[in-house]
Amino acid sequence: MQSGVAPVHSNAHAALLIAVIAGVTALLRFLPFLIFRARRGVPAFVTYLGDKLPCAIIGMLIIYCLRTVTFTAAANWAPSAIAVAAVVALHVWRRNTLLSIAGGTALYMVLVQLVF
Repeated sequence: MQSGVAPVHSNAHAALLIAVIAGVTALLRFLPFLIFRARRGVPAFVTYLGDKLPCAIIGMLIIYCLRTVTFTAAANWAPSAIAVAAVVALHVWRRNTLLSIAGGTALYMVLVQLVF
């Protein structure tokens, strides 16, 4: 029975695979700078997406994270509610998205593993 993952046949194959992945990643990082050179400016639509997408992504993350929460017992909803409150409090306090998400995630894991 096969596992569905193609085996790496040699070190050369692995090196080539890593090189292709690195090249595509670099291309995707540099492509916006090549497309939107300083002399032309960034189109209004791209600026609009840059303003709106972070909020939309956070909204989708909230829906994804809370989609399975049930209210049958406190252990099912309390860790999530406490973590969401911590994320909001951290963000209001420091205005740092990374700190808010990391702090809320760490608190949630502590609550699930040790408290509830």
